[in-house]
Amino acid sequence: MTPAQTLQHRTDGPDNAPVLVLGPALGTTWHMWDRQIPELTRNWRVLRFDLPGHGGSPAYSADSADAFAERLLATLDRLGVERCGYVGCSLGGAIGIQLALRAPQRVTSLALISASPRFATPDSWRQRGVVIRTNGLDPIARTTPERWFTPGFAAAQPAIVEWAVQMVRTTDPGCYIAACEALASFDVRESLGRIGVGTLVVAGAEDEVTPPAEARALVAGIPDARLAIVPGASHLTPVEQPGAVTDLLIRHFTTTWQESAAGPPAPAPVISPVPQQASAVAELESGEGSALRTDAYEAGMKVRREVLGDAHVDRSLEETDDFTEDFQNFITRYAWGEVWTRPGIDRRTRSVITMTALAAQGHHDELAFHVRAALRNGLTPDEIKEVLLQTAVYCGVPVANAAFAVAQRVIREETTPEDRRAGEEENEPHGN
Repeated sequence: MTPAQTLQHRTDGPDNAPVLVLGPALGTTWHMWDRQIPELTRNWRVLRFDLPGHGGSPAYSADSADAFAERLLATLDRLGVERCGYVGCSLGGAIGIQLALRAPQRVTSLALISASPRFATPDSWRQRGVVIRTNGLDPIARTTPERWFTPGFAAAQPAIVEWAVQMVRTTDPGCYIAACEALASFDVRESLGRIGVGTLVVAGAEDEVTPPAEARALVAGIPDARLAIVPGASHLTPVEQPGAVTDLLIRHFTTTWQESAAGPPAPAPVISPVPQQASAVAELESGEGSALRTDAYEAGMKVRREVLGDAHVDRSLEETDDFTEDFQNFITRYAWGEVWTRPGIDRRTRSVITMTALAAQGHHDELAFHVRAALRNGLTPDEIKEVLLQTAVYCGVPVANAAFAVAQRVIREETTPEDRRAGEEENEPHGN
């Protein structure tokens, strides 16, 4: 097998012990699991892997969770591993879900940390790609601590924060963008019922990237799943609360392996007190009441938020009163729930059409919203430029001139790193 077909990996623990695979989050390396290794290797042979272009691994990018799972299976085949337990954090969790769906006979039990059946929106991941292509990974790296850790942890652990920043900064940009595409296309909401192994779902109570609601969606969909919420933790829970996560993993995999008659020999039970912060939060959840409303308003509101962004929609709703409420309901149901949701053309094409129409009609405020939406929908600044050049030919140069000014401002705002933008705003003169 070639390096392009497998994953860079390392193993720790007894050679004859059952294998437990640990999958990393986007932007991390296998070192994110360092503090779990001493305890886990008492009973398991632990296999950790790096994503392509992470931690110095070969930059053979993969753009789907299924492609990552295929490479992991090839790695297990190369090592002669027939069955294993699997733990994954964030993107690593998506890989674990895909592994359990693709090769259920290879997985004895599963743990999903900071995971989701669908990570944010496809547009948000593609917009991140726009930022990286324009500015590189440095702006993503600088904002990593606020996404991964609680403020208290970040303040108390500056060395870990710097480690996290450098880890992202040294990732191959092309591989990072491809992994963003993998998260953009990942959606297993309709497939969770096919996961046939005992599954532990762990969420940080303060995680804003994959909030506990996402963990509950996993528990509702997977037939044999239980949920643990860890207080004092954000997205990179194994790093921020290593003791609680390690204890939860030991208890879960000890129990599920012992209950799996078809699996490898169970490791010796590890009986240790569960930290209070973890024991008080584990809870069982069923899928009852999890069905989503599917009427035009709900579908429209979902698409409206995905395209325009939560902040814009929230402002519109906050300003709604008795006079404008019917109109807000009308555009949500009709424009967003019945037109933008139609399958005939994709959202990129709808963005092109919408920008052209708004520019032609001189609706510049709306055009600004939809230039921003076009970036979320996967258009690059160069593609938006081409749309406006085409508009100049058929709608007139003055129309396009005004549209270019609007688009230029929005693209600068969206692709300029936040810290640099804040500095520029401080130096700008302010009018009355």
